[in-house]
This record gives sequence, C-alpha cells and structure tokens, in this order.
Amino acid sequence: MPPIRTLILTIAAMLAFAGNSLLCRMALKHTAIDAVSFTSIRLISGALMLWWIVRLRGGANGKAGSWRSALTLFTYAACFSIAYVSLPTGTGALLLFGSVQITMIGYGLWAGERLRRLQSIGLIVALAGLIGLLLPGLTMPPLQGSLLMLVAGVAWGIYSLLGKGVVNPTQVTASNFLRAVPFAIGLTVVTCPQMTLDLPGVGYAIASGAIASGIGYAIWYQALPHLQATQAATVQLSVPILAAVGAILFLHESITLRLGVAAIVVLSGIALVIKKQPLC
Repeated sequence: MPPIRTLILTIAAMLAFAGNSLLCRMALKHTAIDAVSFTSIRLISGALMLWWIVRLRGGANGKAGSWRSALTLFTYAACFSIAYVSLPTGTGALLLFGSVQITMIGYGLWAGERLRRLQSIGLIVALAGLIGLLLPGLTMPPLQGSLLMLVAGVAWGIYSLLGKGVVNPTQVTASNFLRAVPFAIGLTVVTCPQMTLDLPGVGYAIASGAIASGIGYAIWYQALPHLQATQAATVQLSVPILAAVGAILFLHESITLRLGVAAIVVLSGIALVIKKQPLC
C-alpha cells in the first residue's frame, strides 16, 4: 500500500474513533434516546455494516469470533454509553483511552514483560494523571460516569488482547458484534420501562454503529498491517484530542484546566511507555 494511502486511512480511522464519543454524547445530551437503546442500535447497525463489508470482500462470518470476546465488546459498549450520560466528551475519551492502554500494558507486565526505567516512569505518570483527573474538586467529573468509562476501557483493552494475532480481524469483529447483539437486547428488555426513543437519537446510534464503528474498524484493520507496532499505538494518542476538539466545535463544551493538564500528563506518560514497548 502506498504510504499516502496508509496515512489517509489512519487519519480516517482516528476520526471515526473520536466520532464515536461525539455521536454518543450528542445523542444522550441533545435527543431523547436512552443509553441502553443507543447501545443496542449501535451494536445491531455495526454488526450489519461489518457483515456487509465481509460479504463484499468474499468472506463469511462462519465461526469467527467467540462469546467471550462478544461479552467484553458488549460490556465496553454498554458502559461507554451509560457513562456518556453524564461525562463531557473529552473527559470520557481520555478516561477510555487511558484505561485501554494501561490495561494492555498491565497485561504485558503480568505476562512477564519488563519495562525499562523510563517506561516505568511513564506508566506511573499516566496513572497519576488519571488519578488526578478523578480527585475531588470543583471540576471533578461525575464519579459514577468516570468509573463506568474506566470499566469500558478495561473491557476494550481485554477485547483487544483477545483479538491479537487473528488472521482476519474484520471478519472476527463482525462475528463478535453479531454475538454481542443478544446481550444488548437482553439489557434492553430488562430496562424496557425506562426506554425512550426519537428519530435523531436513533440516527446518531446508527451512525455510531454503522459508520464510526463498522466502517471505522474496517478502515483501521486495513491500515494496521502497514504500520509499525509503535506507530499504531502512538497514533491512537490523537483520539482524545480529536474528541475534545470536536466537542468544542459541535457541542460547545469547554476544556477545563484539570482536563487539559490530565490529558498532557496521561498521554505523555503512555507515550513514554509505548515508545519502547509495542502494544499492538
């Protein structure tokens, strides 16, 4: 693949990942849709889009994926949506991204990998940044939403680890999305009395599932083989920044000093770790 095409695909994928945060926050802040319905519609539309992409490429979903991966995918999607009921876009993206990377780094350490001194400092700095963001104060983000987003990040980190080394990641992701749908429908049935829907909210959920998730993941998996591991990990540092900028432009959210400092600290710390420690 020509380098310019790889660059374009990578930028498009990062915009799609940031777009997920924006679409979810827009839906839950400005429409009547509830978080559980948003999750279900997102997973269903994502499954349909990925299935269509796989079929276009001549593949078949078959027995790809697993129920364990589907459960972690559902946990991520549900906690992500519920957290964004109260969290600002940039704060949510930072908490999500930070916990994903720290989960994967932590697994590497548990599996026997060793960090160099500078990497160890980076890990401590990143953890300190997340803790600082959650310390009590006037600009502290809502605790319940923050904890849910951290759980979402851990779930996505586990999902990523379960999928390392698969031969056809797009096909596997399509299957996992499909398997996650029954979990989402089950949660919808349980929370049915609180269900609220409107056309704009459904539209945002479909866009999040079909475009930002389905097409976004397909684009990312097309670019990923042409990136070095450290490049793939480092470029994801842009996602919380893109989400925060998008929130300023489209949602008129402000960036607090606490969030700005935490973003610099967390992303700098993670950058120190992945500079010498491939994560993908």
